[in-house]
Amino acid sequence: MKIICGPKGFNFDDHKSNLDVQLYSIPDNRRLAYAGHGIAEVVRKRKINPSSRSWDFLSIALSVVCADTAGHRKQSPDGWTREFQLTVAVIDPDFWKSQVEIIQKTLNFLTTDRWLINFCEGGFYPKPPKPEKKFDADCLTLFSGGMDSLIGAINLVKNGRKPVTISQVVQGDQAKQKLFPQKIHCDIESLVMSHKAKVPDGETPASQRSRSIAFLAYAALAAASLKNQDGSNTELVVSENGFISLNTPLTPMRVGSLSTRTTHPTYLSGIQEIFDSAGIGLKIDTPYALKTKGEMLSDCKNQSLIKELAHQSTSCGRFLLFKKTHCGRCVPCLVRRAAFNKWGEVDRTTYVYKNLGKKDSENSGFDDVRAVAMAIIQEKEVGIRRWMGAGLSSAPISNIQPYYDIAQRGLKELDDFLKAQGVT
Repeated sequence: MKIICGPKGFNFDDHKSNLDVQLYSIPDNRRLAYAGHGIAEVVRKRKINPSSRSWDFLSIALSVVCADTAGHRKQSPDGWTREFQLTVAVIDPDFWKSQVEIIQKTLNFLTTDRWLINFCEGGFYPKPPKPEKKFDADCLTLFSGGMDSLIGAINLVKNGRKPVTISQVVQGDQAKQKLFPQKIHCDIESLVMSHKAKVPDGETPASQRSRSIAFLAYAALAAASLKNQDGSNTELVVSENGFISLNTPLTPMRVGSLSTRTTHPTYLSGIQEIFDSAGIGLKIDTPYALKTKGEMLSDCKNQSLIKELAHQSTSCGRFLLFKKTHCGRCVPCLVRRAAFNKWGEVDRTTYVYKNLGKKDSENSGFDDVRAVAMAIIQEKEVGIRRWMGAGLSSAPISNIQPYYDIAQRGLKELDDFLKAQGVT
């Protein structure tokens, strides 16, 4: 699939493609796809001054999100792996052409597709604000409205840090993305954006595999806009429990969209290499890479606040499908419920399917519950290393044993929860 992406005024007629994407504004020609409208206005109002390469990285990210949304996996030869030939208009095409290898490698890992990336002139670079504003903060933290990012922000403030929360607007989570930072500390500043990607005849359900690259690109826009910087790179905190980050397929058949890699160490290492090469001053930190979700809850440094807010956070992979209610039986819900069970506090979350131990026709179709139960049995039979297979072989990790340990403890939390539910 050939896709061309550029801002308003870009001459799409000079390029042959299957899909043209206008970046940063809604096109007059509604046959065009588009993404990123409204982002420049947010930046203008906040009076931050991103570098040209930060804008270029965002253009790449928005283009990837559109491609991921447009590509139909069922139309690929193997029913899954798509091939994208993506051309993105940037400010500095010569530099980005020198980064094609690491960009393609990182995207291939993230979405399990084949990416061929090209760059051309004509990128988006708005006028810098006058005067420029700096955030009164000393770090950035990705903030989704989920439980892990909530705990991460709470702990940062409890440790005396002053974070800016970076959020991607998600339907059903906007209120939480505003409420939670205020609850944590009244002075926390937030930067909230949305890719607003729209493509004709997109895949249904829309792929979520590429979502984190836009999230990281928003952080890149704010990389040089903090008051409390000492000249070193700005710390970007990515709070995700290690079990979910590794995302080992629960069974050999569970690959693809059910096993996303948005915070996997291999993917984040690739992004860090791109940031370093581009001079985007961010240092990605994953402080919970060796903790389970249950351990994050138990170790949260403000227990009274997390007890108040934890049940209001969002984890469900089918949250909108069930009218902004947790289903209770998808893998993220199971990990969440197992975490509450490990923590020992009452889970006040409302679940569509609360009792997973029922022996009836409605409950017999819980594919994710079966997959988790099978994974637990298989790991006990073959051991954690064989169960994980090659899942860590590509990760840039010098000491791999702690990652096997975190996977094993994550499965133990799930095992304890399913036993408590009477699932056998």
